[in-house]
Amino acid sequence: MSNQVWAIGVDLGGTKIETARVAPSGKVDRRLRTPTPVAAGAAGIRAAIVEAVTSLRKDAPAPIAAVGVGVAGQVEVHTGVVRFAPNLHWTDEPFQADLAAAIGLPVAVDNDVRVATWGEWLDGAGRGCDDLICMFVGTGIGGGVVSGGRMLVGASNTAGEIGHVPVQLNGPLCHCGNKGCVEALAGGWAIARRAQEAVAADPKAGAALLKLAGGSREAINGKIVSEALSANDALARSIIDGVADALVAGVTVLVNAFNPRRVILGGGVIEGMPALVARVREGVMPRALKAATAVLEIVPAMLHNDAGVVGAAALARQAVAANPTPR
Repeated sequence: MSNQVWAIGVDLGGTKIETARVAPSGKVDRRLRTPTPVAAGAAGIRAAIVEAVTSLRKDAPAPIAAVGVGVAGQVEVHTGVVRFAPNLHWTDEPFQADLAAAIGLPVAVDNDVRVATWGEWLDGAGRGCDDLICMFVGTGIGGGVVSGGRMLVGASNTAGEIGHVPVQLNGPLCHCGNKGCVEALAGGWAIARRAQEAVAADPKAGAALLKLAGGSREAINGKIVSEALSANDALARSIIDGVADALVAGVTVLVNAFNPRRVILGGGVIEGMPALVARVREGVMPRALKAATAVLEIVPAMLHNDAGVVGAAALARQAVAANPTPR
């Protein structure tokens, strides 16, 4: 896989577009950020990206070989058609082909969480490792699986939906419609829901959470639970114990199924409560198969807020290596 080319990575979200020029080493050289013009539709968003890419190409220290884009949504493998992106109000949008035509460079588009996995694999905590799993625990939970030096995509490009591994068959309802998914127990929205329900059931036990939320139960979120945990609040500790248990169960399943050498944990929940990495490690090691844990490492992600743009650039480099002929 070539790593000698400069690329531009685009992290396309519902509220902002972050575009970065990324060196062959994976280091961000220059970045631009602009609000996402969702109301302008795909054409308006495409125009905003073209403007940013054009600006970043002007003073680049070397020619830009390709552009990668991570989108929060369902993306068709190879074609880069965005089948569904709720935050952008897109359905069956041929974004990869249209953007490539507008920019005049090869473009690769994929799901934002898998794109972040590309970044951690090639330029972050997974560098040099060909068998790994990334789990990003934020508002939701997603990730990616690398096996034998290949990013798994599956039959319909949904490989890596690891937040929807059910670990409690009769557990709480998940946004996907299933019950007891890891995300429904450990995602940021699930932490907020659990905390709000607990405070409603026992306001006395939830006094610290309510105080941090300014007296509004509806304002309690994962960040507030993390703050209460730092103050050794008993209710917050109980909630996060449940989060840790769910993550241990989910990661154990993944370790037994894929036998990775490295599990990388990232996302806002992990960054807000970094002790969860050690808790997951301590919980998984005695529970997963001994043969699977013999070489296993469970480590924190390295790229943090740069995962989206660095990963998109890594995806672009990979696309050039796989198809060096200009489109």
